[in-house]
Amino acid sequence: MQTKRSSLSYLKWPLITTVIGLGLTAWLGWATEGTMSGMMSFLMVGTVLAALEIALSFDNAIVNANKLEEMTPVWRQRFLTWGILIAVFGMRIVFPLAIVAIFAWINPFEAMHLALSDPDEYAEIIGHAHGPISAFGGTFLMMVALKFFIDEDKSIDWIGVLEKNLRLCGSIRGFEIAFVLVIVLLISRSVPGPEMAPFLTSAVMGLLVFTMVDGLGTYLDNMAGSTASIGAKGGLGAFLYLEVLDASFSFDGVIGAFALTTNILLIAIGLGIGAMYVRSMTIMLVERGTLAEFRYLEHGAFYSIFALSIVMFLQPLMHVHELITGGVGMVLIGFAFTASIIHNKREF
Repeated sequence: MQTKRSSLSYLKWPLITTVIGLGLTAWLGWATEGTMSGMMSFLMVGTVLAALEIALSFDNAIVNANKLEEMTPVWRQRFLTWGILIAVFGMRIVFPLAIVAIFAWINPFEAMHLALSDPDEYAEIIGHAHGPISAFGGTFLMMVALKFFIDEDKSIDWIGVLEKNLRLCGSIRGFEIAFVLVIVLLISRSVPGPEMAPFLTSAVMGLLVFTMVDGLGTYLDNMAGSTASIGAKGGLGAFLYLEVLDASFSFDGVIGAFALTTNILLIAIGLGIGAMYVRSMTIMLVERGTLAEFRYLEHGAFYSIFALSIVMFLQPLMHVHELITGGVGMVLIGFAFTASIIHNKREF
């Protein structure tokens, strides 16, 4: 008989990563500034970045756990191993470099040189790309949230009146796409003239990427004899879906990190530490069956995703502090958790 792992056992690798990561952060601070105060400053920023990543990505862990429960064991393990490498190195290092390379019309090696030699200019280029990135991420995440709620087969409702009406919209073909396009058009009217075209183009790209990944995931899983309910599940399709979803969640954290520091190595270390905790939370939710035990927790995560998509759409118009973004998500998930406990007490 297999015994359940203790909650602390899930923290083994995140804690090891924290020790190594903070050690590298301290060394980086000393190597960069050459002073004890500089080293302590880097340590503090690295810690804040890790906490920021955890706060912004808790809903991501819940959604990942929902998909992982339906994946084959082989692909689940691949996501938890390969996926963390993609999340840390791909989104925290390669992604910012790719943005600079594209917007500054330079090759990736020059972008890396710019990040290390002139971090202020590097951060400025990232800032100019904030609008299109937010449009892409906002579109993708809003489609993810709507795909969950606008589903005729969905049987559990948390906020009854709202969710029942959304389920009825599932019979209207393309309703969620039309809804997102209306939101994009309304927001674009307030975007400054020169930034409108990149905003609209990125939003359409986000819609296309979601449609392709969603469709590809369904196709691949159907070929494997599986079915897909909200996005993808089973094998390669699920893996691709979750990686794109992870990337969309990471946009806000990566962009927000530049408000704290322009050092790309410090950003990679700090957010990488946070990503390890998120992965461990995902594993714990799957192995302990938390989503089945707390029936509304998943709903809270998708409401949080929808709220995050709205925030990302508004970013080109106003700055919304990352702590507010993470706080809203945590509050919604907290309400869902409380509602689940109340429901369980009524049932038993």
